Amino acid sequence: MTSEARFIEADRSQTRWDFIDLEALLPTDHRARIVMSFVESLDLSELYDAIKSREGEPGRPPPDPAVLLALWLYATIEGVGSARHLERLAQRDVAYRWIAGGVPLNYHGLSDFRVGHVEVLDRLLSESVTALIGEGLVSLAEIAIDGTKVRANASNDSFKTDTKLARVEAAVEQRLTTLKAEIERDPEASSRRKRASQERAAREVKERAVKARAILEQVRAERKERAKKHPKDEAKKSEAKVSLSDPEARKMRFPDGAVRAAYNAQIAAAPSEGIILSVEMTDRRNDAGLAAPMVDDIIRRYGKTPEKLLVDTHYATSEDIAALAEHAAGSVQVFAPTPTERDNISARALANRKSKRAREPESVKEWRSRMGTQAGQEVYRLRKLIERINANLKNHGFGFLYVRGLIKTKAVILWHALANNLMAGHRLRKQVA
Repeated sequence: MTSEARFIEADRSQTRWDFIDLEALLPTDHRARIVMSFVESLDLSELYDAIKSREGEPGRPPPDPAVLLALWLYATIEGVGSARHLERLAQRDVAYRWIAGGVPLNYHGLSDFRVGHVEVLDRLLSESVTALIGEGLVSLAEIAIDGTKVRANASNDSFKTDTKLARVEAAVEQRLTTLKAEIERDPEASSRRKRASQERAAREVKERAVKARAILEQVRAERKERAKKHPKDEAKKSEAKVSLSDPEARKMRFPDGAVRAAYNAQIAAAPSEGIILSVEMTDRRNDAGLAAPMVDDIIRRYGKTPEKLLVDTHYATSEDIAALAEHAAGSVQVFAPTPTERDNISARALANRKSKRAREPESVKEWRSRMGTQAGQEVYRLRKLIERINANLKNHGFGFLYVRGLIKTKAVILWHALANNLMAGHRLRKQVA
């Protein structure tokens, strides 16, 4: 560099006014606009009615619920699951800034909104899918149901036995007694506030310990029930444990063989269209027997039964197949692989098998016959498409749950279902157009 060179130096101490046109910065075909257009079409009166701040009355107005809803939908599409991260993006990223439109945000409010409106999210899922059905883009003729395990926000070390839970409760009780005494004696307000915060944290630990003990009793009752059918398997298991961090999470075995704290997310979808119809979050380790409750939920949402139900092996039991075939709201044909059976068995075992088959309900016999045909196998092949939906959810942040408890985790899966349907519906409309 020579002394004769002329250039403009950076002056970071100079105060400036920046003029920003958010509309001009965001392309007209950006998907943030698709999200906002979708949100503006929804009935959010329930969220607005819950606002306590009113015209002519004191109270600071909260952020627009439509903005918060659009931010979380767009964040879910982008794979963002942290409220702190979303707050930063709303300050720095053009798309998020466009959605926010200058509305002041903080991560506490974003976090509370995400898990505080499960009923509203559930209603929006039903209404948005109903709209797609009305447009002829989605059909309830064939529905696939599948469960996917999602890691919970709890470590293996957080699982405690009954004895350790009792120790934790005793220690927390002693801590609470000490803190209360210190607060009463301490004349300094700042120290009292600090100790009050410590007391609140200790009280929360105690509440989780009490909840963990109640759930531990449920786990013991479940084990006792399973021991009636599988006494040897239950005898090999160690003492029952429950997580102190997230009492409702259970240890589950994942496809890679590892055992982790998790929840079992149930998803019903129209596989050909890629639209999620219903979701539920459970603490069940396996999917057996969950087909009928999911069908009941679909009836609750859309007022009709699916014609064909596509499920994996052991998802629907023989009792489920018979019950669904005679469902009060309409008969449901189940498409599920028949269990693999050994051929090299004794004549007596073969005779017993034939005898049991002869006593099966007609609907179960029809299911076995149906799955033995090429047409039945062709219908069942559509079930694999729901695996693509599960993979898409996992790729967008649904592989790990930052929140705890069945209610909050259900809120998360509802956000993912809405985000999935938003983009899938946009794709279907473009195909029709």
